[in-house]
Amino acid sequence: MEKTLRILFVTSELTPLVSTGGLAEVAAALPRALHAQGHDVRVAMPCYQQISEAYRGEQYCLCQADYDDRTVHGALRCSVIPDTDIPLYLVEHEGYFGREAPYGTGAYEYEDNAERFCFFCLALLHAIPQTGWKPDIIHCHDWHTAAIPTHLKTRYRDDPYWGTVKTLFTIHNLAYQGRYDASLYGHTGFPRELFHTDALKYKGDMNLMKGALTFSDKLSTVSPRYAQEIQTLEYGAGLHDVLSTRSTDLHGILNGVDYDIWNPKIDPHIAANYDQSNLRGKDICKATLQKMFGLPVADVPLFGIVSRLHWQKGIDLLVTALKDFMQNDLQLIILGTGDPTLEDKLRSETKKFPEKLGVYIGFDSPRSHAVQAGSDFFLMPSRYEPCGLGQLYAMAYGSIPLVRRTGGLVDSVHHYHPLFENSTEATGIAFLPMTHQALTRSIQEAVTIYKNKTLFQQLRSNGMKQRYSWKRASNEYIALYNTALGRE
Repeated sequence: MEKTLRILFVTSELTPLVSTGGLAEVAAALPRALHAQGHDVRVAMPCYQQISEAYRGEQYCLCQADYDDRTVHGALRCSVIPDTDIPLYLVEHEGYFGREAPYGTGAYEYEDNAERFCFFCLALLHAIPQTGWKPDIIHCHDWHTAAIPTHLKTRYRDDPYWGTVKTLFTIHNLAYQGRYDASLYGHTGFPRELFHTDALKYKGDMNLMKGALTFSDKLSTVSPRYAQEIQTLEYGAGLHDVLSTRSTDLHGILNGVDYDIWNPKIDPHIAANYDQSNLRGKDICKATLQKMFGLPVADVPLFGIVSRLHWQKGIDLLVTALKDFMQNDLQLIILGTGDPTLEDKLRSETKKFPEKLGVYIGFDSPRSHAVQAGSDFFLMPSRYEPCGLGQLYAMAYGSIPLVRRTGGLVDSVHHYHPLFENSTEATGIAFLPMTHQALTRSIQEAVTIYKNKTLFQQLRSNGMKQRYSWKRASNEYIALYNTALGRE
């Protein structure tokens, strides 16, 4: 019989409390899947101002972060993740986390983010022993939690409580590393002797993620392909050598889909429900989406995008290609926010193509569900994509993903090859060169597929049959936890 694991899941955001992207969805779904399998999983995050008082629970104990020259005090609150009985620990500090946004405002992050999240990590390590519960393993996510593995292997190496606890560090996006000027090192709580090239020093700066990559017992990314890519110069964001030295400890586990939320048969946010056996509701969703974005209700291929408007996501490439692929009889709908320059360009492009292009600058969850349900094709021209969730949701909603061949998009989208006649297995279209010509050609290929209704319905049906469940992903994580604990 499998031994029950005690897992402390540490994250900087969590749906529905605070969310800026995919990390928050993973932080909500994976603990639920682990809990459903009988494991004792508990989640910890900062107590941001954005978290409603109703979800903050009670203050349990005081906690502190000890530095060389000072001690900073905070508190630990105990609550539960909404709609579950999974314990939620919230580290409270009004000065650090009582702000209008979790990471920064507009295009700028808070100047003291390194100090804020290093406090979070230290305070959590001080508080958890006071709860009377001890984890077997701490699962840390992205640079905001990176100080924990480093502290456990250094400051707490011989600690009677923490000394035997293992760590797994998951990279959701290697581009964001917690790299800051060396002058801020004194605000981290790390000893001076760790500021060297084999630990936290990187090109004269400090790099918090580098510490986690060095000191964690195991490492993971959110797709197998991304685990390979980040060990190369092109995708390694300067840390490929560090990752290559840990290659035997680095694992890629593809994210899952919470089908209780992303399911067109029961989705309350869409105009009409439907499933693979009856797609009439999808036609209603398409017409509703066209009206929502001010486009004519027409029988043309409708492409949808829900994305951060950012260089990583290839939105600049899309803008460059617009003039070419708008020559086709199609419509394109874009929902997102991000780079102000790209926002302005997209707004101006709607004036050039008022019958074909609809843009909503902003984000809300119901509207994102409407885009997935109403689109014929879902477009993700990413330069790199650690996993991507949009393409997984798209397949569930019968929207054929059109993606760049990178990261988790490779692992999840089976490209249609006309020459190979693989229509019975294919689930989407994938292009490789990061050029506007390649993107335009793939758009034209999609238009051709749309006109061939038999082929179009085949690819749509193939996608809807796919199941990327969190139970599958959680089983892989459980195996990795056990490996870290020497329980193979």
